[in-house]
Amino acid sequence: MIMRISWGYKIALLYCSFVALMIVLVVKSMHQKIDLVSKDYYAEELAFQKQIDAGKNQSALSAAIGIHADAQNVVIEFPSEFKNESIQGKVHFYAPANADFDKDIPLATANNICMIPRSLLQHTRYSLKINWEAAGKKYYQETDLNLAQ
Repeated sequence: MIMRISWGYKIALLYCSFVALMIVLVVKSMHQKIDLVSKDYYAEELAFQKQIDAGKNQSALSAAIGIHADAQNVVIEFPSEFKNESIQGKVHFYAPANADFDKDIPLATANNICMIPRSLLQHTRYSLKINWEAAGKKYYQETDLNLAQ
């Protein structure tokens, strides 16, 4: 004799399966790590116009900042018009994959070149956000750098 399950039990089984699936998804999502781009994004949003103006100042220069990585250092080369200028600022290494890899490093230039030891950084992809000031003007440039290779 074949036992038949009525349609009411089938609907109840389908509903219970759906509820169990939703519970599993909620529990898994609660254990997922979520990093914000910035911990204080609201204050940064209010100051964003200054960053736009600094980016326009950067665009008006004869050349962009040159960035490359060799075996030991990340080399940042500033345009030639700042050859004898004092350059102040910082480089923010933003790692989209993991907030623990983010670094803020002050600029220390010699002959328009700033060398940052690779030992301070992880082997990952970074978005460099360079803020600097020279001759009383602020500048900003953003570029990608892949150190995973």
